Amino acid sequence: MTVEVPLPGGTANRGRVHRVGDTVRRPWRPTSTATHALLRHLEHVGFDGAPRALGTDGAGREVLSYVPGQAVIAPAPAWGLTDAALASVGRLLRRFHDATAGFDPSPYPWSHPAPAPFDGGGIAHNDPNLDNIVFRDGRAVALIDFDLAGPGNAVWDVAAAARLWAPLRAPADISDVRHGRELLRLRIFVDAYGLDETGRAEFVTALRASHEWMREIVRDGAERGVPGFVQYWTPEAAARAARTREWIDRNADAITEALR
Repeated sequence: MTVEVPLPGGTANRGRVHRVGDTVRRPWRPTSTATHALLRHLEHVGFDGAPRALGTDGAGREVLSYVPGQAVIAPAPAWGLTDAALASVGRLLRRFHDATAGFDPSPYPWSHPAPAPFDGGGIAHNDPNLDNIVFRDGRAVALIDFDLAGPGNAVWDVAAAARLWAPLRAPADISDVRHGRELLRLRIFVDAYGLDETGRAEFVTALRASHEWMREIVRDGAERGVPGFVQYWTPEAAARAARTREWIDRNADAITEALR
């Protein structure tokens, strides 16, 4: 018999993603055609930092290759919070953006394209959370979970990743070794990525917009009864999102200064 092993992490598809041998089975979505086109492009250009699209199975689920390694699943292990791990995420994200440069997203439907003015000029992963990046030997080697991927420019994706990994949020909501080092880690991340001067000038605007964009996706999912979002979007989660927005507003100048 084929053994299906549930994979941890995720929100929208929590409990619905399984490993079967060297493959991963996930629910087919209206935008899976777009995701598979993107993954095939990445394979064609030789980018090794993403799963391969393998079609569908008899249950109508999408089939992807399994990427061996470890993700930073809560409670975060110490190796996932080092500055070296952070820098490796920046380098991986840059390689992803470089690899998608020749991909045309226009023929496909995407779930949540980035808003203007961040909606052109590339493809964004859009959800580079700690549990959506695979590590080996403490180094980020692959992005997974492309459900939210879509048209979006580099600074939009960089801002989302930095918000999650630095992290850029109220100190009261950081209880691990990253506490008090948010702006230093931000600089480590954008330097490892190689964000240009234009991107650094646009960063705070992208950070605010990205935070609100993701908050609205989660809130809307909870209202529509998506189980993972319902479980996540508690009153405390809503309050935490508000504290993050307030912290970004209060520290906009300090964030900009940290990027110079």
